[in-house]
Amino acid sequence: MGLVRSGPMLTEQDLHQRAFAALMTADPAAKGDAVAALCKDRRRGLLPLSMTRSGPVLQVDDPGRPSRPELVVHTSMPRRKPGSPGGHAALLHAIAHIEFNAINLALDCVYRFRGLPDDYYDGWLQVAAEEAYHYGLVVDRLAALGHAYGDFPAHRGLWDMAVKTADDPLVRMALVPRVLEARGLDATPPIVAALRRIGDNATIAVLDIILRDEIGHVALGDRWFRHFCEERGLEPEATYLSLMSEFDAPWPPRPLNIEARRQAGFSRAEIACLEAGKPRP
Repeated sequence: MGLVRSGPMLTEQDLHQRAFAALMTADPAAKGDAVAALCKDRRRGLLPLSMTRSGPVLQVDDPGRPSRPELVVHTSMPRRKPGSPGGHAALLHAIAHIEFNAINLALDCVYRFRGLPDDYYDGWLQVAAEEAYHYGLVVDRLAALGHAYGDFPAHRGLWDMAVKTADDPLVRMALVPRVLEARGLDATPPIVAALRRIGDNATIAVLDIILRDEIGHVALGDRWFRHFCEERGLEPEATYLSLMSEFDAPWPPRPLNIEARRQAGFSRAEIACLEAGKPRP
């Protein structure tokens, strides 16, 4: 498998530099190993925050990733219906791509934003580890269909939003966990229904694990979004809608997974607003 870049060696005993090294690691298995080592060292107390408040924060336009899949414009991506073998594999590949990108998103949350409480960093490290686990589960299912990650084209919509929100953790929490990742909560029930129609119970079991964990990931983003809003004296839900408009973030298609969104921190009023559809200009 060709690699876009290998990333720096994991030798720096600094939380942010170690997160950056994992972020820039291209091979998915090596990236997962780097995340596991980072989490282990953090739990052992080898990466105290007193060592992590200095150093430049680099703009990461392209994180470490394999040379495949080919990245294309999201509007050119075909619809993935699992009724055919090719559509089935393409659907699982799309999920694997989301999970791989989610590892990078969590690592960037650790690397990019400085001077925050310990539990912010510990929370996003845990997310990175869980996303790496999800990726492994999905690529195993993809392999069972005779395919590998990289066999189908993909797009970089998730990472593009990370680049757009690199200057402010409040904006990042609003528009990545609470917009893009929350859309995954809504998408899961229809995908499960489609897989049930073709009898793919093994992948449904994987998606049950992913949905359970993703509710927690969106909830973590919700927690820190509200924390940053409180620090700045902002009303969270009005700020959320304003940021969605300012950054032209995608409005969630209906039906929403109301129960999952409620567990992740969305209020009933906020869900009702989202269900009403994007306001006309």
